[in-house]
Amino acid sequence: MSFLFGSRSSKTFKPKKHIPEGTHQYDLMKHAEATLGSGNLRLAVVLPEGEDLNEWVAVNTVDFFNQINMLYGTITEYCTEERCPVMSAGPKYEYHWADGTTIKKPIKCSAPKYIDYLMTWVQDQLDDETLFPSKIGVPFPKNFASIAKTILKRLFRVYAHIYHQHFQEVVQLGEEAHLNTSFKHFVFFVQEFNLIERRELAPLQELIEKLTQRDREKYPEKKR
Repeated sequence: MSFLFGSRSSKTFKPKKHIPEGTHQYDLMKHAEATLGSGNLRLAVVLPEGEDLNEWVAVNTVDFFNQINMLYGTITEYCTEERCPVMSAGPKYEYHWADGTTIKKPIKCSAPKYIDYLMTWVQDQLDDETLFPSKIGVPFPKNFASIAKTILKRLFRVYAHIYHQHFQEVVQLGEEAHLNTSFKHFVFFVQEFNLIERRELAPLQELIEKLTQRDREKYPEKKR
């Protein structure tokens, strides 16, 4: 279940990642769901008082994976080898895949292939208890921040591809509001904790400015 989509039944690209009930991370997820219900996404991303930053980043990373999984799942029939022979975000940005282990040298591949590699790679990271521990008392690895940053940087590329290459299909399917809300939530989260470098966000910079400006007008910044 995703914070934003509720229990709405939807085709997902990969199996959804579940946070086990009864864990502290599950409680954090419930807190995030409740805060998102207020509609103020800027407030919803703030680290809850007394909580561990790594745990908060982990819970939200799982949720963004699930959201993107659902969003991409709705347009897979349009994202084909023929229609998307390269993984791009508009004419200026092209992504080549490498994971540092099985594929060390970046390879040029189609968008569906790239996204399949990417989502499988993210899933493997999320399922690895040494990287994303779900049990209380098990520490996060010392390099957790850089692991999370790499995952989020790569997940951003799926949003960028959907917006640049498949926005018309998203509109036709009536998924535009879901996509915009999900992406705005993602942007506020990575901005709050400086998780993605500005240059990596360049393919959607104009959209980011538009979405965040609208929100600033609706919810003027409160001093915290």
